[in-house]
Amino acid sequence: MRERKGLEYLLESFLFGARWLVAPFYIGLVLALVMLLGSFCYELYEGLIVHFALDPESVILLVLSLIDLSLAANLVIIVVFSGYENFVSKIDTHGDVDRPAWMGTLDFSGLKMKLIGSIVAISVISLLRAFMELAKTGAEMDPKKLSWLIGLHMTFLASGVFFALMDWIASKSEETGKKHHLKPEP
Repeated sequence: MRERKGLEYLLESFLFGARWLVAPFYIGLVLALVMLLGSFCYELYEGLIVHFALDPESVILLVLSLIDLSLAANLVIIVVFSGYENFVSKIDTHGDVDRPAWMGTLDFSGLKMKLIGSIVAISVISLLRAFMELAKTGAEMDPKKLSWLIGLHMTFLASGVFFALMDWIASKSEETGKKHHLKPEP
């Protein structure tokens, strides 16, 4: 019986330590964040220096591109911080006042909702950018491409609604389960 405890302890220690295999993924996402920063700087450089234009459509398209990249960068940060804290280890910021309020409080369900919300926001910006391109004089949009953009956006939106609905149903069933397991007061 004693040997089983030792074997069980070793197995559980091994499995618990295996969570560190996920850490390189978060390092890769930080490198992707650097790539997003490079793309952001390039877009800004192109818009301000190379193709400097003050017509409203060009400025709006540039701003939409920058917002799109910013949302993607925010999404990466959310995934890195909450994923690392939920699945690998708590991040000790030594009480830093700049620690985001959501750090350490965002569970997998919350992460999933933020993820789908960001994807929907990025999708709507891409769709808006496509419509802005249509507004330019002489610009033509491929109807197939436009249909795909709208279809994908609606799919992302419906997925977000379904995820939220599933989380709501799960929270209600957890509440019901807790109510039924309560011990009656004497």
